[in-house]
Amino acid sequence: MTHYQRAPELHVSEWLNTPEPITLAQLRGEVVVLHAFQMLCPTCVSHGLPQAQALHKLFADEKVNILGLHTVFEHHQVMDKAALEVFISEYRLSFPIGIDTPSTQGVIPKTMQEYMLRGTPSIIVIDKQGQVRLSHFGHIPDLALGKIVGQLVAEPFEIAKQPSPSIDTDAIKPQEEKFEKGCDQTGCSI
Repeated sequence: MTHYQRAPELHVSEWLNTPEPITLAQLRGEVVVLHAFQMLCPTCVSHGLPQAQALHKLFADEKVNILGLHTVFEHHQVMDKAALEVFISEYRLSFPIGIDTPSTQGVIPKTMQEYMLRGTPSIIVIDKQGQVRLSHFGHIPDLALGKIVGQLVAEPFEIAKQPSPSIDTDAIKPQEEKFEKGCDQTGCSI
């Protein structure tokens, strides 16, 4: 039996593409896919955000919420809200996007710290019970992520505090290599 960590609430200073702020507590009973990104992360722009947009369209009629999290840990001056709004418009992103709250102690934003993310893009998949079922740094093949989301959509929503069953993550190979700070084909690491 696998036990999963309860997903910490998001620390978002402002939401874009949604009329109301979003909390994970509101989304209990639904699957949440959180795509953490930065505008200046090449892998986020080429893979992560198009994947999030495709998931948003594909699962529009399901109880699946695709959320973006703009989590800036470098080049803070050029990745402000105004730049993000232009970026969202230019790339025609239609899913809700939260701006990760800056830390008062260092450069790593609060949600990024809370989820112990190693960089961008990062994908966090949260099940209907609010448990983190996947936290992955780097690109995930579309079919592998779709399979995971499909498995979680098919699971029943049980209020009882029973552990969630395992999901098949064999298609996602653990990244054994050490990442150097900076950006490469896998993403931008801290």
